[in-house]
Formats: sequence, structure tokens, C-alpha cells
Amino acid sequence: MSRFFTPTLAALTPYTPGEQLAVADLVKLNANENPYPPAPGVAAAVAGTVAGLRLYSDLRQTKLTEAIARRCGVPASWVLCGNGSDENLLLAIRAFCDGGTPLAFADITYSFYPVLCDLLGVPKRVVPLRGDFTLDPADYRGLGAAIVIANPNAPTSLLAPTAAVEEILQANPDRVVIVDEAYVDFAGPGASCLPLVKDYENLLVVRTFSKSRSLAGARLGFCVGQPGLIADMNRVKFSYSPYNINSMSEAAGAAAMEDEDYFRRTVAAICETRAAAAAGLRDRGWQVLDSATNFLFARPPRRPAAEILEELRRRRVLIRHFDAPRIRDWLRISIGTPAQMQRFFDALDEAEGAAPAAR
Repeated sequence: MSRFFTPTLAALTPYTPGEQLAVADLVKLNANENPYPPAPGVAAAVAGTVAGLRLYSDLRQTKLTEAIARRCGVPASWVLCGNGSDENLLLAIRAFCDGGTPLAFADITYSFYPVLCDLLGVPKRVVPLRGDFTLDPADYRGLGAAIVIANPNAPTSLLAPTAAVEEILQANPDRVVIVDEAYVDFAGPGASCLPLVKDYENLLVVRTFSKSRSLAGARLGFCVGQPGLIADMNRVKFSYSPYNINSMSEAAGAAAMEDEDYFRRTVAAICETRAAAAAGLRDRGWQVLDSATNFLFARPPRRPAAEILEELRRRRVLIRHFDAPRIRDWLRISIGTPAQMQRFFDALDEAEGAAPAAR
């Protein structure tokens, strides 16, 4: 770093994203990206914005916001779009936390939460998960903090029931509870906390287009909450980045949101492949958690996880390993197409030096 870097941020450890390699014939299962292309209407929608790119984008993202509101069953005033769900998280933490209001989150969860706290000067309250990586609502009582819960959680892939989240909401009526639902579309019916938004003024649900809508490169997310919360976040947004969504991303998101049939087909395909991949790993003796996401969190039975990671990388298959307490023996494996998962298993069998066990 230079000698001009502010001392306040000198100790900041940035977020570490999944490795991005420009390598031919690579099977990329390390960033939880969707293996299928965006909905068919997305390309035409993006192309249709070209003539208007000389103008600033819509400050309110009216077309996209209305499409999201229709799908979520809320008024448009309950929706705020962000440059990826990460920006929605930043806006929320900036709006609802400060030196006197910490942010509480699990010890094993999305690693961007502590980075945002450090960047914004927000104190952290780390709440350990149970030994089986599940969340205990009782641990979130009396913290005197805003709370963020990734549900389903990353990297564990586990889903907390909505009743558990509701218990946390009821125990913290004077603090905002952010539920980060980046993966909830892969969790099945009844998994989302969106229906609770109408009953709890302190609930903010954050979603992304990066996973189930195949738009990771568009950098697009949104959140849903009662109008007071959305107004607070808009005040922050308009104080630093009023044109936060470009016209092309807005058009892509609206087209993707409107094509419900394509969305359902691709989500179903990923869930089907997920079940087959989990079975394949269990056949090989791996411990695999019950995933409600588009990835698996699994522990190899013989070789260390870090060694498996490197062996697969040499075979041009990327997965993810977190060298952190409690989970360094585990690997996160994004779900690809059936062909990509076959490449993964072929490489894995070579890496482990053993053929799969018979079913």
C-alpha cells in the first residue's frame, strides 16, 4: 500500500472472491454461478438499450422495480435495486448500523459481512453456529445489534426454517434483521421469508440475480422491505451513487424476471443435478450436508480438503476451499451442468486414486 492510504483502513482485509481463470476447457465450480445462460429474451432487451446509452439510467429503475414487485407480491415502493446484492447489503449496513449499533452474524457465513463492517467502521458481533452448522435462534436474543442471516447459508448450504427467523424478528423488534436470500430459489416452496415482510417493519429481505437468474455478470440485486426501510436506504444510495444500476442491467433484469417458465426450468435442472451429485459424493464416502442452494458443502473421507482442491485444479476443475476454523476440512462445490459434474467426478476419482463404490 502507499503511504497515503488512510490508517483507518490499513488493516482492512478485502473479500476474497472465487478464483477467475481465463483457461481453455475449464470446469468452473467455485463461484456458485449458474451453468445455464440467461433467459432467451435478455439479449434482445439489452440490445434495445443501446440507443439510449447516451442518457443517464433511470434513477428508480422503474421497469425493473415494477417487475420485481409483481413477482414478490408487494408495492413497488417496497423494492430497492442494487449493483449486485452486495450493494444492497452495504446500503443496509450503512443505514442501520454505526458505532453504537453493531452487526451480528454467524461465525460461518458469507465472508463479505465482516469486510463491510470493517470498511464502514461498524462493530461486529459474531454468533457461533451449533456443532452441526445450524442456527440457534436463542443465540440472537438481547444482542443490541442489527442482524444479518444468510438463509440458505453460505458456505454450509443449510436452510433455517422461517419459524426460526420469525423468532429472531420477534426477539429484536427495535433492530433491523437482514435476511440474505441469495440462494433461496433453490430451497423449495415455503423457504423464503418474503411473506413475513408485511408483518415485520424490521425485516429486510435481500436477493440477487446472480444465481437463479443467470446474471452474475450484470451485477444486479434487490431487496424488499417496508417503505420506511427502503426510504432510509434510498437516502444513503442518493448520497453516494444515485445511478447505481446501468440501463443494460436494468433491461436484462426485467427480462429475466418476466420469464418465469425459463427460471423454473433452470432451477429444477440445477436441483436435479444437485441431488445426483450429492449421491455421487456420498457413494464415495464423503459427508455431504443437505443443500438448499446451488452448491454442495462436503467433507472428503481420506485426503485433506486442500489437497483435493489442488489436485482438481491441476485437472482444470475449480472448486472452493475456505482455510478457516471449523470448516477447513470441507469443500464447496458449485452445481454445473450434468456434463460439467461428470468432468468433476472423473477428475475427483483420479485425484483420490480410487474408483467410486458400487451403489
